[in-house]
Amino acid sequence: MDLLTLSRIQFGMTAFYHFLFVPLTLGLAFIIAILKTIYLKKRDKRYDNLAMFLMKLFAINFAVGVATGLTMEFEFGTNWFTYSKFVGDIFGAPLAIEGLMAFFLESTFIGLFLFGKDRISEKMHTFAAWMVAVGSTLSALWILIANSWMQTPAGYKIVETPQGMKAVLTDFWEAVINHTTIFRFLHCVDAGYIVGGFFVMGIMSFYLLKNRHSEIAKLGLKFSLIFTAIVSFLQIIFGDIHGYQVTHGQPLKMAMMEGKWETEKGASLDLFGIVDQEKQETKVILKIPYLLSILSYHDPHAEFKGIKELVREYQKIAEDARKKIPVLEAELRKLQSQGAPQEEIEKIESQLALAKANAKAYDI
Repeated sequence: MDLLTLSRIQFGMTAFYHFLFVPLTLGLAFIIAILKTIYLKKRDKRYDNLAMFLMKLFAINFAVGVATGLTMEFEFGTNWFTYSKFVGDIFGAPLAIEGLMAFFLESTFIGLFLFGKDRISEKMHTFAAWMVAVGSTLSALWILIANSWMQTPAGYKIVETPQGMKAVLTDFWEAVINHTTIFRFLHCVDAGYIVGGFFVMGIMSFYLLKNRHSEIAKLGLKFSLIFTAIVSFLQIIFGDIHGYQVTHGQPLKMAMMEGKWETEKGASLDLFGIVDQEKQETKVILKIPYLLSILSYHDPHAEFKGIKELVREYQKIAEDARKKIPVLEAELRKLQSQGAPQEEIEKIESQLALAKANAKAYDI
């Protein structure tokens, strides 16, 4: 087993384990804040007791999420050092902001909520709950800003340095307010709310079956049912918009997720299938006709490009970029020998760096 495969296995396991806990804490934090707000208004002690109980579960899952998240951040440097060297100046910034701003905000108010009970006013205690929810959401936002830039980069240029090719930030706000960030964020955070809602339903159902703390369990089950129904409906909307975005912005990613090797008109959504990479085909077991074209293009008869066609298109981009490289190098030498203005030289250098990057990136 080579180094690349081992790196993928380790990082995949870390990310998988980490993401078992992150959506849960996202959802629980918001649910706890709502429960505390209801208690503040109604002064019904059941809501306060339920919020305190759920915060203990939140704290346990938060601790495990932090441990796996820190490990994963280190693995960006150890497992994917070439990637980190190439985009680290941009990709690292939102990760650092997430840690310095959102994580510390969340951690501070978790302590205040857990240990400040009966030591601070109920308004302040409720405020602490909302700050935990805000901190969790901001953590998700900055991580998804980094992820969105990685998926659909903006506000940058590629330069060639003595250490190799490198992405350099040119516009912070363009990179942060990426055109795919908002719906990626809403899709992910709402998924966390759904996970939190089902988690609370499961816990409350367990207590009802065991006939323990039945009064609070009934209240928690009713609340979580209503909450989960609302956020689940919203996910239909967010998921549809995000799927549409991925199809248009990253068609190869969508084709590979769906195991579509050949281009299809009126493409079916293949629910179950076996992918054979050597033969480049997917043996479909169960499919829904036209549904993939509907989800991807909102048109049942739309053409859905397959992996093979998209690979050919990307290879053509790589070939065109390779042809540009000697032309741009010659032009750069000419400008340098003629003592051309620095702006013209930098413009050609930027085009040359981009051509070299595309020649490598699209050669798949």
